[in-house]
Amino acid sequence: MRFRIFTEPQQGAGFEQQLAMAQAAERLGFDGWFRSDHFLAMRGMGGDGLPGPTDAWVTLGAIARETSTIRLGTLVTSVTFRHPGLLAIQVAQVDAMSGGRIEFGLGTGWFAAEHSAYGIPFPEKRFGLLEEQFEIVTGLWATPAGERFSFAGSHYTLEEAPALPKPVQRPIPVIVGGAGPARTPALAARYAHEYNVPFRSNEVIAEGFGRVRAAAESVGRDPGSLVYSAALTTAAGATEAEYRRRAEHIGHDPNELRRTGVGGTAQEVVDRIAGLAELGVEAVYLQVLDFDDLDLLEFVASEVVPHVR
Repeated sequence: MRFRIFTEPQQGAGFEQQLAMAQAAERLGFDGWFRSDHFLAMRGMGGDGLPGPTDAWVTLGAIARETSTIRLGTLVTSVTFRHPGLLAIQVAQVDAMSGGRIEFGLGTGWFAAEHSAYGIPFPEKRFGLLEEQFEIVTGLWATPAGERFSFAGSHYTLEEAPALPKPVQRPIPVIVGGAGPARTPALAARYAHEYNVPFRSNEVIAEGFGRVRAAAESVGRDPGSLVYSAALTTAAGATEAEYRRRAEHIGHDPNELRRTGVGGTAQEVVDRIAGLAELGVEAVYLQVLDFDDLDLLEFVASEVVPHVR
């Protein structure tokens, strides 16, 4: 089982807080530090949104220069935020800045309010954008040096792009996420290094994995060549009182979080993650919402990870 920290900086975290958490995660042996790509705080997740949003790829580039081993990436970048030609350049550059430690999650986006707040177009239908962006971004990266890349789709047109710069990793691992019944599994089977089911029940996670495995087989791909992961809100404590304090601080009912996320005392969390492994989860993204509670990372690293890794 791989353990990754997943954060939501739009709820209220400046660069220094994000850097401190990423460096703590690296020091404690977590496999990755990933962040959302949002520009507006959301209700029900705690935080007041101050000092304001930070751009995911600007932030990851800076953190890449201040870390050395931990994997970094987005879960996930929205297709509405950037043109795929620009996005391919940004991600390849950050991959180079990290020495080849970037993983690239891309999705349709869903939070309409952040788009209207910042004047970003939010088309009603976005899956076609996602399909074309995956084809363009991965195509630009895969084009041999000295050759050109062109693309003519329903949403984007590229003509004779030099397809530069090249990332260090060839290829950069791509993450496809979601629980869609047909188009998402097909997209994962075609492009993904990893398939992620975020914030869903055990039943939905298992169903999603099954659909992606079937989709991979249908196109002649070994289903075992994908990594299967889940993201879940996390709070834990050495005592029941400490756990409840952490859960309530991030706006979650402790009993509900036990059922829907990763919550409880150390043994409860160990048992929860062991159950996820039985479902086929190979990497778990622990959503940590309190940037000032690095003790939670310490606790998970010392009291949970050694028992389930």
